[in-house]
Amino acid sequence: MSMNANQPFSPLPGRACARLAAPALLAFLLTGACLRAEPATQAAPAQADRMAWFRDAKLGIFIHWGIYSKGVGSESWAFHDGDTTYEDYMAQASSFTASNYHPDEWARLFKEAGARYAVMTSKHHDGFALWDTKLSKLNAKDGSPAGRDLVTPYCEALRKEGLRVGLYFSNLDWSNPDYASILPTGANRSDPAYRNRFGYPQGAENPEAWKRFLAFHRGQLREISERFKPDLLWFDGDWERTDEQWQFKELRQQLLQWNPNGIVNGRIGKYGDYQTPEQYMPLVAPQSPWELCATVNDSWGYQIKDRNFKSVRQCVRMLAECAGMGGNLLLDIGPRSDGSIPDEDVAVLRGLGRWTHKHAEALYGSVAGIPAGYFYGATTLSKGRDTLYLICFDRPNGQVAVKGIMNDVLRTSVVGGPVLASRKIGGAPWLNMPGVLWIDVPESALDPDATVIKVELKGPLILATGPVRKV
Repeated sequence: MSMNANQPFSPLPGRACARLAAPALLAFLLTGACLRAEPATQAAPAQADRMAWFRDAKLGIFIHWGIYSKGVGSESWAFHDGDTTYEDYMAQASSFTASNYHPDEWARLFKEAGARYAVMTSKHHDGFALWDTKLSKLNAKDGSPAGRDLVTPYCEALRKEGLRVGLYFSNLDWSNPDYASILPTGANRSDPAYRNRFGYPQGAENPEAWKRFLAFHRGQLREISERFKPDLLWFDGDWERTDEQWQFKELRQQLLQWNPNGIVNGRIGKYGDYQTPEQYMPLVAPQSPWELCATVNDSWGYQIKDRNFKSVRQCVRMLAECAGMGGNLLLDIGPRSDGSIPDEDVAVLRGLGRWTHKHAEALYGSVAGIPAGYFYGATTLSKGRDTLYLICFDRPNGQVAVKGIMNDVLRTSVVGGPVLASRKIGGAPWLNMPGVLWIDVPESALDPDATVIKVELKGPLILATGPVRKV
């Protein structure tokens, strides 16, 4: 859409759009001693089959991009928390041009980084959609100088490079006039937590308005699911209502009807496929599939003043620790309003790619490694569990040690480097306790970010868990 130079820009008509479409949307809604480490045209595959690619992927790129990408305030929270007015926040849409948006270049960069999937914000909490939704004028085509759908070229570019497509979608919508219509079930109205007008009614509750919002919510999700067929839907913004009010159980079934092969993260109550810890590394591995989402600096979207970028080495360590506990890393970057990616983000992704491509065999398709205490660092295992990868973050000073391996060791080497000398020392055979495996690691074999040592075993790994006297 080209902007009329004689007409002031205003994104505000989108706030009333949900009311315009409400009748049609409502109609839609109603329709031991050792440890061995529309009705769909097809039925939805079993969860394990749908999740297979995700378990193997290990690295994804998160993209927070929207009208907040001007870089002067936080995404959505700026007006919610009173840092700026709603009107001034939404006026940033006038600078959202996407004039340097080159999704083919994005996809090539993500592939170079070693990512196997990416997740882009299709709509954040502010309600501004990056695709040309038919249910609101608050979108990139109708509500910004970008003047076009930005999601389709993103999906096409990723698939061209063999990457899986993920789309972020905020459940809540602080611009929709029907959203702040009810309180969470059982809420105490006098609680200060419910005084924000964007999230909660400041007068009487309006259950009919909430029904209209759910119809709008489902309508946009149906658009995304049927049009883009994302491999992954990444939900957020579920905390202001109960699971029952969101009707998440019913939503999960609808999503499988609209897109049978798609998976979803864990922010739709208990109906997601995997967990998403945010900005912190779990101390112990979650019991279900999981993914750490973390920023490359301190901000999700582009922020001019945020210069606290993580180093390549720090990102390598995050990735290795995630993989070592059987999880993925979803590393976030923030393009500018014009679609260009900051040089600092590019440098981190390219540096990360040097490491991921060199050590691909230890990363992609691996499973969680050995428990803490056996080796001081992250570890992964091949799916057959007969190859153990030791990831050394620090200089080993000549040798590294691994405890508890009951198997015979066939060979030790540096991934992408030389064969290494190794031997077991000590042990108590009468208590079924093996010696410690010591591996010589010369300085010349070290990687500048993290050295990976490959330990090839005779048979699947068997770990000693404690002394047991043989009878």
